[in-house]
This record gives sequence, C-alpha cells and structure tokens, in this order.
Amino acid sequence: MKIHKPTSAGKRNLTSINYRKVLTGSKPTKKLLRGLKKRGGRNNRGIITVPHQGGGHKRRYRDIDFKYNKIDIEATIKSIEYDPNRNSFISLASYKDGEKRYILAVKGLNAGDTFIVSKQAEVKVGNRMSLVNIPVGNAVHNVELKYQGGA
Repeated sequence: MKIHKPTSAGKRNLTSINYRKVLTGSKPTKKLLRGLKKRGGRNNRGIITVPHQGGGHKRRYRDIDFKYNKIDIEATIKSIEYDPNRNSFISLASYKDGEKRYILAVKGLNAGDTFIVSKQAEVKVGNRMSLVNIPVGNAVHNVELKYQGGA
C-alpha cells in the first residue's frame, strides 16, 4: 500500500496500491481471453435505457474459473495480473496436467505458491475445501451458495 502525503484535503488519509510491487504478469494468456461487447446503456432492442454511458477503453474479457472442478490436482500460481473488468486482481494457475486457468487472486498467495482443490486439503492460503472442514476463525473467500454451482 502506498500512503500519500496530506498535501491537500483530498489526499489526506489517501492510500493506494503500488501495482509494480503486486503484479507479476505483463500480458494476459491469449487462450483465456475473448471479446467483450459494449452495450452503451442500451437494452436488447437497442434503445438507450441508461443515459450517459458508453465510450471508454476497449477491453477483453478474461475467462475466470469459478467452478474449481479440477479436484485433487495440484496447481501453481504463475503470475498475478490486472483485470480491467473487475475490482480484484486475477492469478494464472497452471495445473500439473498442463491446463492453465485464471482464478481470483487470493490475498497472501504469490507467484510460485501452490494450491489444491480437495476435501482432505490442509488448511492454508489458497486451498479450496468444504466449509465444514474449515476451522472457525479462518478467513474464507469465493463461497459457493449451491453445491457445484460455482463461486
């Protein structure tokens, strides 16, 4: 976190992220990208229903794995990247079988760390397991509301 000097009322108590210290990847993986159609405040008939929207920079959508359906296969975090479509960073996970997927970046999980999705996984940062197996007091993220419904 970068703490700014209070040179004005707007900068007082202002903190921001130092992207150079957090991000490790420079370019996204092309196989995990696809186009993103802009709507510009228009509905399915092309009529403007939300005024003053539109423009902005062209973005490509990153396919994020919310299902975590690769059970008992260890994965390594290759890079942490910026995602223009959401407020959180994303991580490129490379599984032992060679497949790569984007996941939401977990606080405390850095490039080179490993995680696993399993019922018998140990309790550590990045591992995925049932809420029943997580001890009380541990931080959780990306919770599924329905079984195998996606986080």
